[in-house]
Amino acid sequence: MNKLPVAKRVQILSMLCEGVSMRSISRVADVSINTVGKMLIDAGTACAAFHDEKVRGVKSKRVQVDEVWSFTAAKQKNVPHMKRPVDGAGDTWTWTALDADSKLIVQWFVGGRDGYSAKLFIDDLASRLANRVQLTSDGHRAYLEAVEGAFGADVDYAQLVKLYGEAPEAEKRYSPAECIGCRKTVVEGNPDPAHISTSYVERQNLTMRMHMRRFTRLTNAFSKKFESHVHMVALYAVWYNWVRIHKSLRVTPAMAAGLTDKLMSFEDIVALIDAREGAPRKRGPYRKQVRQISN
Repeated sequence: MNKLPVAKRVQILSMLCEGVSMRSISRVADVSINTVGKMLIDAGTACAAFHDEKVRGVKSKRVQVDEVWSFTAAKQKNVPHMKRPVDGAGDTWTWTALDADSKLIVQWFVGGRDGYSAKLFIDDLASRLANRVQLTSDGHRAYLEAVEGAFGADVDYAQLVKLYGEAPEAEKRYSPAECIGCRKTVVEGNPDPAHISTSYVERQNLTMRMHMRRFTRLTNAFSKKFESHVHMVALYAVWYNWVRIHKSLRVTPAMAAGLTDKLMSFEDIVALIDAREGAPRKRGPYRKQVRQISN
């Protein structure tokens, strides 16, 4: 089985995490677009398994959760009119849970913005925490039942509801309405009012949009396949947690959270891919014989 050199694969993965489109990568790295796609699938699969195994028993005090919008293949209103419908087309929501102190992405989930997705997301988040936490979300109603089902009374939970005014006439199409205030609502337990906030996770939403080309608004860089979107988020989460040094912390979020004392690199992600694929198998005697006869 032919494989690209490690340096070439590192180049592709690093460009994927720096917001470069797949076709741009294929031109710059001088590889086929199919090669870039295959690298994304392999990296996403390996990174999802790595995150699932390593991000466990997180000792956090405050966790913020939020969801960020994007779309696959077409916006939801255009899905019924697609000439070539694809599975997963329409609005795609990426849910993230961020530890406010270490900035660790404790859990992520890609799906809809409904109660079922909220339940899967919050259930998985609860399974990764080692202790009682203060949890803050926005005012999305789906969180209420999901948090109750996953944590019960063993959480200090509050919602931060933003109040919006009318957007300026010239900015109605592309800009959100002006935020004129916030309302803090205690839902469960005794959360500290000073830490009822979603600022860190919303800032992380911006980092996601800056470092994953498919999240960029008003372009044709959106995900064409739902699976590709999931693989990219999986790669991004490992890069953000284990590879990228956070400027204010001066270590990676995984190091700040006490999950590791080692700085990972893209070479380590390549090693994860190779370890998951296993060593290349030698050509068997039957294949050798067939090749000799054909020659």
